[in-house]
Amino acid sequence: MATETAHGAEMADHGAGQAEQASGLVFHPMDQFIVKPLFGHGDVGMFTITNVTLWLGLAILAIFALMVLGTSRRAIVPSRSQSVAELAYGFIYKMIEDVTGKDGLRYFPYIMTLFMFIVTANFLGLVPMSFTTTSHFAVTIVLALAVFLTVTILGFVKNGPSFLSLFWVSSAPLALRPILAIIEIISYFVRPVSHSIRLAGNVMAGHAVLKVFAGFAAVAAVSPLTIVAITAIYGLEVLVAFIQAYVFTILTCVYLKDALHPHH
Repeated sequence: MATETAHGAEMADHGAGQAEQASGLVFHPMDQFIVKPLFGHGDVGMFTITNVTLWLGLAILAIFALMVLGTSRRAIVPSRSQSVAELAYGFIYKMIEDVTGKDGLRYFPYIMTLFMFIVTANFLGLVPMSFTTTSHFAVTIVLALAVFLTVTILGFVKNGPSFLSLFWVSSAPLALRPILAIIEIISYFVRPVSHSIRLAGNVMAGHAVLKVFAGFAAVAAVSPLTIVAITAIYGLEVLVAFIQAYVFTILTCVYLKDALHPHH
């Protein structure tokens, strides 16, 4: 009975696949996120060079080209690359100063590096046939955990045991403070989860939608509308690529502020 059921399901899947091929709508929007070995085939091991490795390396090279090579001349009348680098520098500097105060400016290099890496990886992922590294939780969770551990260690180093006052809402009524403390502790340890899922989830969703619409472009009856939709969604993805890098960075600044000034 079980064998016949499995055989029937297999035949149904085969029939569905043939129907898709007959209609010309064979596309798999999530295939673009598969991690593959860069050289050869087989399983992906710990030291396997993959498409993720390639595009992470390209992101680093792009940042080096913009921030080092692009600003090496330090011209009074800046070139385009120097103008972009100076705008990014001023943007992040002002963000840190506004959110954390002057105390947070000493951590500018770390936050600037985070922003530049995420925004560059996001924009590289919009290049046709590229691989979007920030769509993988394996990448974003490392970034989020690095921020979480950094601000937690910094909070104890700078404040000692008084860092725990971050979880004690002294302005609330005394009876509610223990309950609020539990909520604050839970929300604090959920930070790296939400921090990483927000970035990867938004990037992955946008690219999957683009792939779905690209699949419908093969249908002559709806291809003009599909092309218009793809253009609009692509424009939205360009905006999302910057916004998600901005959100990740400003949340890092907020967490840094809590580490530097934990008192409610």
